[in-house]
Amino acid sequence: MRTSFFLMTICATCLQTNFQPSTSVAETTWTRFRSDAVAGPVQASKIPEKWSDTENLRWKTDLPGRGSSSPVFFNGRIFLTAFTGYGMAPNGPGSVADLRLHTLCIDFETGKILWDETIEASHSEQKASQRVVDHGYASPTPTVDEQGVYAAFGPSGVVAYDHSGKKLWQCSIGSRTEGFGSASSPIIYKDKVIINASIEDHALYAINKKDGTVVWRTEGIEKSWSTPTLVNLKDGSTELILNQKDIVRGFNPETGEELWRCEGIDDYVVPCVVADGDVLYCSGGRQSKTIAVRAGGRGDVTQTHLLWKVVSGANVTSPLFHNGYLYWSHDKSMAMCVKTDDGSEVFRERLPTSARVYASAVLAGDRLLMTTRDAGVLVVAASPEFQQLGLFKLGDESEVFSATPAIVGSSILFRSETKLYRVAE
Repeated sequence: MRTSFFLMTICATCLQTNFQPSTSVAETTWTRFRSDAVAGPVQASKIPEKWSDTENLRWKTDLPGRGSSSPVFFNGRIFLTAFTGYGMAPNGPGSVADLRLHTLCIDFETGKILWDETIEASHSEQKASQRVVDHGYASPTPTVDEQGVYAAFGPSGVVAYDHSGKKLWQCSIGSRTEGFGSASSPIIYKDKVIINASIEDHALYAINKKDGTVVWRTEGIEKSWSTPTLVNLKDGSTELILNQKDIVRGFNPETGEELWRCEGIDDYVVPCVVADGDVLYCSGGRQSKTIAVRAGGRGDVTQTHLLWKVVSGANVTSPLFHNGYLYWSHDKSMAMCVKTDDGSEVFRERLPTSARVYASAVLAGDRLLMTTRDAGVLVVAASPEFQQLGLFKLGDESEVFSATPAIVGSSILFRSETKLYRVAE
């Protein structure tokens, strides 16, 4: 995927915190949802064996509002989003005219908020129901590179800031809403920000990073909350992969042209596609199906490239590939594992919560971190033999953890709806 940008010269405004990254931090890339690894984040860093509010907690920062987007990291800074002014609770939500959408920059060493920039919400934003408030108005995870920070807010558009917090542009991606709201996160490909706007406009967008103009727009994207995936093939080409209702599609990321399609999951989809080489693993739907399909085809490849299809997987959370297995922190409160050669299930174990799980699993060395909303983080062995290694909790009983954590060097960044934590020895 993208190479690390940490060795390039930083503009003067980016040096105001005097942060000098250690080697382990400087070599880390976590610039988008679940980092840059198409198989799911693979980190070998020495993260703490255990943590709590009193052990291995570097800092805790109160955020100005709520949100469920995941933190991302670049050059000693953390970026994430939040919302204020409306929909903080389902009863008495206030006026939608007061809804403000925040993009935040936080110092990695201290947890200090360096800047907090807001935009007004579109009048098309959903009204605050119990279901909408449960997810909030800041679910998509931002992405970042050496030129800027790019945050998506559904019908309120995609907004870009430079590293000093100056707004560069804002681009509309449609005004529709559906279900629990917007969720797909933006990704970067060369000079483009790519965003799945299935919910807002039934389309896939590529936006010019420099000025916010639409480079291309491809229609026909139905019932998909999935973040797109970029896959590099052996012939040197790159394909943009998107899972949607009924089909998985491969696109040319330069033009938005569809290259191939494969019969997919006959329901709405949320998890992002992960890959091992040119083999793609796609899950979703209320029956939690998963398919494996080989990238690189042309036209309808259902008969030639579909490898297997099983009724096993997850409805919301994205899978993680590791050593021939797929792992999920399943949204129905289970830890799951299947073989990638045929999709056969290896284990299905109950997580220590009765609440839905929204955070996807991440890998740290030989351990899987599975974040629950209310019962802490279950740590299990990254092995087809289920082995619980610990359960660690942060915050008080009122805090809800819906965001997927980020791993930066030997640190873990956990985000609750209202706070950001840095765990490190």
